[in-house]
Amino acid sequence: MLVRRLARPLLASYFVYEGLNNVRTPKAHAEELAPFVEKAAKETGVPNDPELIVRGVGGAQLVGAALLGTGRFPRPAAVLVGALMGPSTYVHEGFWAETDPARKAQKKSGFFRNAAILGGVILAAVDTAGKPSLRWRAAQGADQSRRGARRAARAARREAKLLATQAGSSLP
Repeated sequence: MLVRRLARPLLASYFVYEGLNNVRTPKAHAEELAPFVEKAAKETGVPNDPELIVRGVGGAQLVGAALLGTGRFPRPAAVLVGALMGPSTYVHEGFWAETDPARKAQKKSGFFRNAAILGGVILAAVDTAGKPSLRWRAAQGADQSRRGARRAARAARREAKLLATQAGSSLP
């Protein structure tokens, strides 16, 4: 459909920009991310290298954006970029911790922009492009199998009855 062919690349463009920005210049985001990476490194064994983490997230954003924008595996791609967006928004757009009114307003605007984009990503993740979901198809297949089994059982009972009647009339 034309709408999907336009909407997916438009939605992906944000993640292409952010991914390239993270891969090319990770220092800006690495400074904000450093406390979280340090804490995660102590608890989970993740490398304590914020720039590496920022570059990795940027690479994942680029992969997800490419898949989403081209329509290849759009639902898993949307899940990937959506999963990356939540923590990123929390780290970079934390307006609740700002004391400077101008900076707080800027971060609040960024937070709600990201929330709106996340809404679009969620819609892309659940969009089946007019095709029934795997769950629905499985349920329909099970229903058809049950109906077929019932029909076969009825036919077998009829056949058995008919054969019994024929056998009973042929006995002396």
